[in-house]
Amino acid sequence: MNVPNRLTILRVIMIPLFVVAMLWQSLPYSDYLAAALFIGACITDFLDGHLARKYNQITTFGKFMDPLADKLLVCAALICFLAEENAEMPVWAVIIIISREFIISGYRLVAAEKGITIAASNWGKVKTFVQMVMSIVLIFDFKHPVFRIINAVLIYASVILTIISLVDYIYKNRDIMKDVE
Repeated sequence: MNVPNRLTILRVIMIPLFVVAMLWQSLPYSDYLAAALFIGACITDFLDGHLARKYNQITTFGKFMDPLADKLLVCAALICFLAEENAEMPVWAVIIIISREFIISGYRLVAAEKGITIAASNWGKVKTFVQMVMSIVLIFDFKHPVFRIINAVLIYASVILTIISLVDYIYKNRDIMKDVE
């Protein structure tokens, strides 16, 4: 197993630790620990992709698991945000974002059944980056009024990019659904 794939696995392992830190508020410095774990997981996302491309270590496992690990990380954060009192993350936004992930996962399963592996698109990468930035800002839960505006901008940007990346993905991969019974 190469280093990029190990980093992807490390990111998946970090997700339950992040969730515990987010939800177990009696844990000392839980918000900082959650932020550190989330940021660490985001760094592994950047590193695994960079190393895989630089050293030509792109694998079928990586093409499948890297975007899945990103989905798991972001969806875990979104669900944790909903569990917070006075959550700034609207339920409708979480539903849109998670629905997109299920739809894309369905497409990937159909493609895999046909022997096709679909790598993440540029729109999907931008969407993931914005969702990760949004999540980091929401984890820190800054109380200053300026951050309420920043939070809202990041939430709406995440939803808009989620929709754009979904439409782009479906359009570019429309042939996959042909002849599906």
